[in-house]
Amino acid sequence: MSDARGFEPSCPAPVGRYGQVLMAHGGGGRLMHELLERVFLPAFANPALAAGHDASIVEAGGARVAFTTDSYVVRPLFFPGGSIGTLAVNGTVNDLAMAGARPLALSAGFIIEEGLPVETLERVVASMRAAADESGVAIVTGDTKVVDHGKGDGVFVNTSGIGLVEHDLPILPASVRPGDAVIVSGDLGRHGMAIMAAREGLRFESAIESDCAPVWAPVRELLDAGVEVHCLRDLTRGGLASALNEIAGAARVGITIDERDVAVREDVRGACEILGFDPMYVANEGRFVAFVPEADAARAVELLRRHPVSAGAAVAGRVRAEGSPAVRVRSLLGVTRVLDMLSGEQLPRIC
Repeated sequence: MSDARGFEPSCPAPVGRYGQVLMAHGGGGRLMHELLERVFLPAFANPALAAGHDASIVEAGGARVAFTTDSYVVRPLFFPGGSIGTLAVNGTVNDLAMAGARPLALSAGFIIEEGLPVETLERVVASMRAAADESGVAIVTGDTKVVDHGKGDGVFVNTSGIGLVEHDLPILPASVRPGDAVIVSGDLGRHGMAIMAAREGLRFESAIESDCAPVWAPVRELLDAGVEVHCLRDLTRGGLASALNEIAGAARVGITIDERDVAVREDVRGACEILGFDPMYVANEGRFVAFVPEADAARAVELLRRHPVSAGAAVAGRVRAEGSPAVRVRSLLGVTRVLDMLSGEQLPRIC
C-alpha cells in the first residue's frame, strides 16, 4: 500500500505545489507525489528508496530482505469485510508480496485516543491476530501511545513488515517492457464503496463488502512456477488508474487497457455511478496488477485463478513503447481516452 516511491502517501494535510496546506485527508494523487518529490525523496535519497516500489530491498547477511511500513487511519474502524486491524496486517503483507517477498514478521504501533473503549481495542487486536494467522506471519514487536481525547479519532495503527526475497527477479517498475501483458487480479472498487456505504449509512440492494485479503499465495504461485514477473503493484489508494500511471512513469512506457477486460461488479458500478466515482480510481485492498511477458500471460492467469483472492484474474491490457499520454483506456463504447493520475483523492480516510 505504500506509495510508488516507497513512502506511504497518507497524511491529514498534504502540502501542495506552492507549499500551501490542502484540506484533504489521505493521499495517492498528483499533489502527494509532488510532496514526495519535493520534501521526502531529496532528504532521504538512497538506492533502495530510489527503486520506487511498495517495499524496499536491502541486503542483510547475504540475504535479500524486503522492508515496508504503512499507517492506517480508516474511518469507520469496522466496515463490511474488514476493520482497521485487518487492513493493517493485509496491507503490509501485500506490500511485501508486491516486491516478490515471502512475508516473515510485522511490527504494530498504536496511537490510541483517550477514552477509546477497551472492548473496541480488543476487537481491533483480535482482527489483526486473525489476519496475521491467515498470512502466516507473526507480530513480533510493537508500541502504544495515547493522545488526548478528540485528537486521535479512536485509534490509528502503523505496521511495518519484513520479508525474504528468494528469487533473482528484479520485480520493479523499471523492469516493465513494451509488449508486456497487464494482468488485473480481480474485480475493482469494492473496498472504497464498502467504506463509503458504512461511513455515510448508505443502503444498496446488495451489501458491498471490502475485498481486503492477503495476496501472497497467488504471487508465490507465479514465482514458484517460474513466471517471469516484471512488476507487481497493489491497487490501493488511487486504484488501478494511479498504479498504472506510477508504473508507466517509472518505466517510461505507455499502457493501454480495455475497459471490457476490467471487472467491476454491477452493484459496485451502480454505487459508483450514484456517487459520481470512476471505478478505475477507487481503492482496493485485495487486488493487484502484474506485468509479465506476453508469452507468460496465459499461464500466469491460469495460475492466479487457482486462488480465491485472484479467481477473477484477466489480461486487461498491454504495454506500449511510446509513453505519452502514459495510460489510455478503451471504453465499453470503443472510445479511447486518457486515464490520468487524479489531482486529489476520491475517497478520504479509506485505509
